[in-house]
Amino acid sequence: MADINNSQEVNEIILDYKINNVVATAKIDLIEKIDLVKIARKLHDAEYHPERFPGVIFRQDNPRATFLIFSTGNMVVTGLEIVADAEKAVSKLLKKVKKIGIKSSNPEIVIQNIVANGDLHTLINLNKAVLLIEFVMYEPEVFPGLIYYMKDPRAVFLLFSTGKFVCTGIKEKKILKKAILKLKREINNMDVTSEKVIEDEFELTFL
Repeated sequence: MADINNSQEVNEIILDYKINNVVATAKIDLIEKIDLVKIARKLHDAEYHPERFPGVIFRQDNPRATFLIFSTGNMVVTGLEIVADAEKAVSKLLKKVKKIGIKSSNPEIVIQNIVANGDLHTLINLNKAVLLIEFVMYEPEVFPGLIYYMKDPRAVFLLFSTGKFVCTGIKEKKILKKAILKLKREINNMDVTSEKVIEDEFELTFL
């Protein structure tokens, strides 16, 4: 029982992360194409500059989100911090456009990307990690972090020597947890942790 409790405590430390951006797409059924000029005029905080971008940019609060709205009924929603808020944000927008005479229904919402940052609570020797972990790229003279293309589950990590990381390329919260847990296990199992931050300690050579 003690081992199980210890394992649970470790897992709580491992899963130290926060979702800071959810990107979703929404497709709505339309009777006719959306009049973007009308939306830009009627909706507060809407911007439309067709000479620079073919859609309306609309910022909404509670939940906070930014929409890219196109005349076809396609939308991109970004800036959300909670996955479930995608549906709430789209529903709120549709109520607003209905009030200005634009009819729509049956939104199809798909989560396209979840971006999270977190901390593994351990220092990492990136020079050693690049030699032992597959599918990584590390060019410290260009960018201070190691880029890790995890294959299963599919995710992309930006990993720093401090143990901080950014994770992207994931569409489900449960997959995000799984990817972070796998990353921590790989770091520990391959013994690439460090007692101090190591920067440019040695130059990589290949035989």
